[in-house]
Amino acid sequence: MNNTKLQNPKYQTCVDVCNNCMEACEACCTACLSDTNNVGMMTRCIMMCRDCADMCMMTSTMMCRGSEYVRQMCNMCADMCDACAMECEKYGNKMEECKQCADMCRTCAQECRNMMR
Repeated sequence: MNNTKLQNPKYQTCVDVCNNCMEACEACCTACLSDTNNVGMMTRCIMMCRDCADMCMMTSTMMCRGSEYVRQMCNMCADMCDACAMECEKYGNKMEECKQCADMCRTCAQECRNMMR
């Protein structure tokens, strides 16, 4: 069990969701790259997942350090998660990782928007 305390405990749920989304994006990216027969048509999905994973990690990091830019980061992260979800949904019927990534991106986008209220 992790007993680490964040500087701003109110961010904990969003930090956890961002971290989970980053993991889902990485898994999706790896699955797409491993599908050698279709990797060419999934180039945008791979690129979106890479960008989204980095954005989620940076947003999580900014929340952990209590940055004054948390609201802006959460807003950008939500937009990127929505875009990534739309791309991953195109392949969700073929690849379970894409479906899971799209679902996690939607959850993360919602949680990030909740942080802006």
